[in-house]
Amino acid sequence: MIASLLLMASATNMLADSTVEDHKAEIEEWHRQRVESLTAQDGWLSLIGLFWLHEGSNSIGSDPQADINLPTDKSPPQAGALTLANDEVHLQVDESTNITHEGRTVSSMTLAVDTTGQPTILDLGDLQFFVIERSGKYGLRVRDRHHPARFSFPGVEMFPIDFDWRINGRLATHDPPRTIPIPNVLGQVNHQESPGTAIFKVEGHSYSIEALAGSRGRLYLIFADQTSGRETYGGGRFLYSEPVADNGTVVIDFNKAYNPPCAFTDYATCPLPPRQNKLPIRIDAGEKSYGEDH
Repeated sequence: MIASLLLMASATNMLADSTVEDHKAEIEEWHRQRVESLTAQDGWLSLIGLFWLHEGSNSIGSDPQADINLPTDKSPPQAGALTLANDEVHLQVDESTNITHEGRTVSSMTLAVDTTGQPTILDLGDLQFFVIERSGKYGLRVRDRHHPARFSFPGVEMFPIDFDWRINGRLATHDPPRTIPIPNVLGQVNHQESPGTAIFKVEGHSYSIEALAGSRGRLYLIFADQTSGRETYGGGRFLYSEPVADNGTVVIDFNKAYNPPCAFTDYATCPLPPRQNKLPIRIDAGEKSYGEDH
């Protein structure tokens, strides 16, 4: 009997060790893909500008007087203009400039903005740009495929991977879903639909984060905690849960908590945690702050 119990205990420990090791490998792969995404040609580290448009014509080019001032070694002095009118943005390209869309040279076109889910992506040599919209405010976001930040990125430090921060929680649904105010770094407040509140326990105490809907049945969590502004980014962190099960249970793995784009670039428009998502505890898991912590 004793030998049998010892054998069962050994098997249980081996299973636990395997689970922890599998989890560690999962987080390491997640982190590798995360760095790959940041440093990609269309990643956040490729951004070199965000220019807010005014009503009427907005000139584009390397001329210092241009409304949208591009690098002198990447653009002619006058490349064209963007006209904002009646919540539409229209591009007119200078005849001497080769701006393309999906490989085809364009001379004039109306641009779809990012909030449509399929913004019009334009290319000018190494540069790529598209229009974003934030609460009725329109801007041109500019990337450089060869921006040095892509190639000099030292990586982002993480807390040690800890299986204990992979927490089984539950979703307390809002029936019907309700909207919650989400502030952003521009000082705007957007009302977004929340499917419910993610409830979880840490050391026997219950905490909650008001969730937004993520893709494929996951929850999108924007939160701050007692490490924010210290070890982690002051504007909070983001996290996607595992898909919510039919019975409402959900796995929240804080080892996958990550910095918003604003931690890496000044040209992002990040949402901030709503007041109710500021946790009174330390979440010693996931990404730490980067650089000088924008």
